[in-house]
Amino acid sequence: MEPNPGITAPERKVMKVLNGETIAPPPIWIMRQAGRYLPEYRETRATAKGFLDLCYTPDLAVEVTLQPIRRYGLDASILFSDILVLPDALKCGVRFVEGEGPRLDPIDADGIGKLDPSGMHEHLAPVYETVGRLRRELPPETTLLGFCGAPWTVATYMIAGRGTPDQAPARLFGYREPDAFLKLLDLLADMSADYLIRQIEAGADAVQVFDSWSGVLDEACFEAYCIRPMKRIADKVRAVKPGAKIIGFPKGAGMLYRSYRQNTGVDALGLDWTVPLSFAAELQKDGPIQGNLDPLRVVAGRKSIKDGVDRILDVLANGPLIFNLGHGITPQADPEDVGYLVDYVRGTA
Repeated sequence: MEPNPGITAPERKVMKVLNGETIAPPPIWIMRQAGRYLPEYRETRATAKGFLDLCYTPDLAVEVTLQPIRRYGLDASILFSDILVLPDALKCGVRFVEGEGPRLDPIDADGIGKLDPSGMHEHLAPVYETVGRLRRELPPETTLLGFCGAPWTVATYMIAGRGTPDQAPARLFGYREPDAFLKLLDLLADMSADYLIRQIEAGADAVQVFDSWSGVLDEACFEAYCIRPMKRIADKVRAVKPGAKIIGFPKGAGMLYRSYRQNTGVDALGLDWTVPLSFAAELQKDGPIQGNLDPLRVVAGRKSIKDGVDRILDVLANGPLIFNLGHGITPQADPEDVGYLVDYVRGTA
């Protein structure tokens, strides 16, 4: 049953772009749009026992997901969750330390062999409930995006037990224990595919895969750790959901964005802000792109926003484009300036 019987997913603007259409003005959503820059988010967050409690409590997760839609009327809403729910489902000791970020129990080669994904869907049932409720409560014209973290990025946290500046622990592990590391990536790819399929079945129109640490890898490792697992995910999702739309975001991939697009099967490329617009235009010839305003332009104020938006639209507006930031919005962003960004992209500011 279609949650909003009066409209089908392809009529949603973001879905039109994912199907290859060019829309003027382009649809817009913002990575991390439900977050700390919004006072209403901070108020809701304060009622949760912890960050994971916020992710796993559908009442709270639905509320924070809807907040930026109510405020800005964005063209897509992305599920509020975290990329580390999969290692949490694997009982990797995931916790969030205030002011420091995520912590996990570091895993080694022996530990990888003992990982058991059998209870994954039961553990993630609250997430699926959140997705279903969101599709029923969102405006019918708003695309609902599900998401997961890419295997490489998730694995970096599992190996190191925390985020690190250049992911040296995971890179070293991959060189020293290549078989064990590829086994971990394959496990995460298969879990990610199953997770995304369940999100689509619950009501997500499309999904995005965040590979936030692609930019630290050399070409050979990028192929093995980013491209190969992403193709595995895309193939497995489409084996069950043939029409599934997938956005891949390999942040920092640079020139390797082209190989990523050609070899993973994603429908759209999320581009970080370092991607030259001339190169973005080349990538756009092969299909939809998403991005790529520097998030600090929003912090810097309206002239900076205007200049950045103008440059992007001058080069990319004549092809299939979903306007977005080149990474997540920062907590320092002024909500009023975010509203200006949305209005300016839409030509109403």
